[in-house]
Amino acid sequence: MTGIRDRLPCFRPGHVWLVGAGPGDPGLLTLHAVNALEQADVIVYDALVNADCLSLAREGAALEYAGKRGGKPSAKQRDISLRLIELAREDKRVLRLKGGDPFVFGRGGEEALALAHHGISFRIVPGVTAGIAAPAYAGIPVTHRDTNHTVTFLTGHDASGLVPDTINWESVATSSRVIVLYMAMKHIGHIFGRLMSAGRSPDEPVAFICNATTSAQRVLVTSLGKGGAELLAAGLEPPAIVVVGEVVRLRGELGWFEDMAQAVAGQGG
Repeated sequence: MTGIRDRLPCFRPGHVWLVGAGPGDPGLLTLHAVNALEQADVIVYDALVNADCLSLAREGAALEYAGKRGGKPSAKQRDISLRLIELAREDKRVLRLKGGDPFVFGRGGEEALALAHHGISFRIVPGVTAGIAAPAYAGIPVTHRDTNHTVTFLTGHDASGLVPDTINWESVATSSRVIVLYMAMKHIGHIFGRLMSAGRSPDEPVAFICNATTSAQRVLVTSLGKGGAELLAAGLEPPAIVVVGEVVRLRGELGWFEDMAQAVAGQGG
């Protein structure tokens, strides 16, 4: 490990690193992410970044919150990008720490373009995206050769907060056996209705995975036809990943995270 760490890149002053922190479990941080945390002068972090990840920051590093959550007071994207540019021009080593992966529904592309347009040097460090990690921690493989050879990743709302009107829901419903939805809780009834109108069965299994990969993880398995009502009754809230497809049924055999957490808790008791 020491040899690998010695070969990791040096974080130079005046540079910005856009880094994915993964979905919550700090064990899913990459070595590049940890290396960035250990060198950064300023860490501009998102709402969904686990506090345990921030605890790896070097002593003396400044922490700046720049979280955006639906329906709550949030930093504006333009202001975040301008802040990154400002800090870099102050010759700081600037770590933009984002939940999941910066380039998967994370608006990292917008921030990188802003940096490029202002002549700021940057590095992209991919992270484990929640659309892969949440199903895995729920015991749901997003692909399985007996079930599906395609998977579609979608966002449940656009920049305006509405269901994206650029998505061809009929095409998605008929072409992809498994659908993974980010940021879809607010409009889930509408989305499920669109999928069923396009031919998906009301009995098709669905999983809502909330606070994935953390000790607060909760999973609700239901169906397209009942999902909206059962979600409301369960009282689950974002952040959440929604999985639609027959692979959800595999959770009955492959669910592992809750059992492991209970075992660890029992040992602690």
